[in-house]
Parts: sequence; structure tokens; C-alpha cells
Amino acid sequence: MDYQKINKQRIYIFAGLLVICFICSCMLGWYIIHPWTAFKVLLSKLIPISPDWPTAAETVLFEIRLPRVFMGCLIGAGLACSGCAYQSTFQNPIVSPDILGASNGAGFGAALGIYLGFGYQGISICALFAGLAAVGLVCLILLKFRGNRILGLVLTGIMVGAIGAAGTAYIKLIADTHDQLPAITYWLMGSLASIRKQDVLLAAPIILAGMVPLVLLRWRINVLTMGDDEARSMGVNAKQLRGIVILCATLVTAACVSVSGVIGWVGLVIPHIARIL
Repeated sequence: MDYQKINKQRIYIFAGLLVICFICSCMLGWYIIHPWTAFKVLLSKLIPISPDWPTAAETVLFEIRLPRVFMGCLIGAGLACSGCAYQSTFQNPIVSPDILGASNGAGFGAALGIYLGFGYQGISICALFAGLAAVGLVCLILLKFRGNRILGLVLTGIMVGAIGAAGTAYIKLIADTHDQLPAITYWLMGSLASIRKQDVLLAAPIILAGMVPLVLLRWRINVLTMGDDEARSMGVNAKQLRGIVILCATLVTAACVSVSGVIGWVGLVIPHIARIL
């Protein structure tokens, strides 16, 4: 059997399903947009067309649904890509993108931003930088670690993640129960409902900047799963590659969590489903 041909066919099928889901998600909802209307509204941004559709259709499509659907695809791809990279780097099939504390750190940053009364954009920026700071703290602590570096990364990440979770719990304890606490709880649940065009401009470039190197380095990451000695014998600098993977995967994870909240299972489960398919 030509497995390469079968794999290509599967990729085309799932790419087609993604396009169909993307289009249907833009049209369906409480306010249903007819396919022909949606096509004309989108085409009007490329060529001049006399508008014969309701203003609400254009507003719903460009202000609400397109940002949510686009970021939903990008966040899902980003978390899955980060999870797959982490699983290969740490040679552990049950590792997820929050293993180094990025998700808990971002959650703490968002909770702190809400508690301090920042606006929506400020909360997202706080979450992004707090997630990056959490992984930076892990790397600083690792410099003093003696022994197995991979084990040190995992243990340090778990500890820093626990500190972030504790900080979030403390902020929830002292937050105003009428306004701030519900907002913090809602953000931590994870949702695409509050995503706006500003979030696309903030998070999308960072997610793509982290994903592109991971895709370009995919064969080296595959070699890394066989161990550092095997990777070294094939000309791969395991330590340097691991640092690049951690940096890129952390950028992707922190950017995703900063606009969508904590979505825990995608980065763990989807890589395994993709391997099965």
C-alpha cells in the first residue's frame, strides 16, 4: 500500500472539512446569514459592490464571527502544535503545553489585570507577559539544577505552575465578589466568545511566529524523540534545539491563553488523534 498517498488524501479530506466548518461557523448562529449574502459581503472588501444586504449582516460577520472562527482555528492549531513539540522534546506522551507553567502563569496575569481594573486589551497583555515570565522563571531555576535536564524542566515547570495557580487563587479570594470574581472565573474557564479583532492583531502574529519555526524544525524534533545521543550522532544539537522548541512553544501557548483563557485538553489530546489518523 502507498501510505504516503493515503496520508495525503487524509490531509486533503480534513483540510476540506476545516474549510466547510469555517464557512458554516461564519453563517450560523442566533443571527443566520444566507450563504450568498455572506459571499457578497466578503467579496465587497475586494471589489466595489453596491450593498443590498442588512447592515447587521456585515457587522456580525466582520466584528463577531470572523475573528472568533479564525482565532478558534489558530488557537487549536497552536496548542496542538505546541503539545506535539513538547511531547517530542520531553519524550513523554502525556505532556501538554502547560507543563512549564505558561497556562497557570497567564491565568495569574489575567486575574491580576482584572483585579487592577485594566481594560480588555490590558488584561490580554498581562496574561501574555505573565505566561512568558513563568517559563522564564523555570529556565532561570533550571540553570542551578544538577542532573537530568528534562526531569528538571518538568519538575520546575510543575512547581512554577503551582505558584501561578496559588497566586490566582489568592487574587480570587481578595477580589470583589460582584464584578471582579465572576470576570476572573469566566476568563479562567476558557472561551472564544469574547475574542475581538484587536485580539487577532495581538495574538495571531505571535502564534504564527512560534509555529513556523516548529514546522520548519519538525524532522529535527522527530530525531530528538530518540534521545540526545542519537540526535547528536545525526548532527543535531539537542540542547540548542530543545531551547528553541521551548521558546517557540511557550510563545504560542502564552499567546493562545492570553486571548482565549485556559483550554487544557487540546494540546494533550489532539497530537495523539493526529498520530492515530
